[in-house]
Amino acid sequence: MSTPELIRIVSRDSPMALAQVERVRAELTALHPGIVTEVVPVKTTGDKWMGDLSLVEGKGAFTKEVDAALLAGEADLAVHCVKDVPADRPLPAGTVFAAFLKRDDIRDALVHPGGHTLDELPAGTRVGTSSVRRVAQLAASHPQLICVPMRGNANRRLEKLAAGEADALLLAVAGLERIERPDVITEILPVDLMCPPIGAGILALQCREDDTDTIDAVSALGDRDTYKEASAERMFLHVLQGHCNSPIAGFAHAERSGGLSLRARVFTPDGKTVLNAHEWAGPLDPETLGTSVAVALLRQGARELIDSIAH
Repeated sequence: MSTPELIRIVSRDSPMALAQVERVRAELTALHPGIVTEVVPVKTTGDKWMGDLSLVEGKGAFTKEVDAALLAGEADLAVHCVKDVPADRPLPAGTVFAAFLKRDDIRDALVHPGGHTLDELPAGTRVGTSSVRRVAQLAASHPQLICVPMRGNANRRLEKLAAGEADALLLAVAGLERIERPDVITEILPVDLMCPPIGAGILALQCREDDTDTIDAVSALGDRDTYKEASAERMFLHVLQGHCNSPIAGFAHAERSGGLSLRARVFTPDGKTVLNAHEWAGPLDPETLGTSVAVALLRQGARELIDSIAH
């Protein structure tokens, strides 16, 4: 094995994405002090398009240009938020995940300029979010609130909130921490109230599968528990074959004892129907656990529910 002298890291060019790259650069430098890293920023279709993601390839809109740069040899390493990487289809041929970094907070946060909690918001409060997962769960728990579509990176959404385009926001705790804005958080929502998206809080490092030098150089950054959690969650979503308009939520949890559990939910967009499954792995490997939970939801009618949602 030879350690590369230079690793070119491709990423979306949003402030949050670049902050994530800086974490990777810092961890790489600590592991391999002699490596030089270079950032290759790209603007993805998902970053440029502010409309319905289903009109521009869904979640793949956030990864297509990054994947292309990696496959073209313009970069050696890609940094992705796992929640943005489609799981209903394989990674692009010729690429592989080399590591999943230690997982950050998976929860959602309420941001309200007046400091109100979710339960304190008056009827008719406009909550900015374009996440079908959040919309469905908010409709189920707080139907008196109004969700207003809001896309853009977290910084941009905070600007829109300040401009009066919404009265409150729902954002990921991990995202706000990555851009060093946890100060705006009014309330961190428990996962029983706002179940997170698949892959929440996980950064993945993707390489060309034939680039063994880079794979070997970055694989030690991976966290074993996060690998198990990501593998179970992504297999769950792969078997379920949800689309970008499907309100699907779930998270795996690796226990200190070595066990692994996976809790998942599928909703109708109005939140009136909720399908639940929660299983523990025991002797099962992560992928088998993910498959088992997906099958449990399919037996409850998840396929018909998902297929009934326009996309």
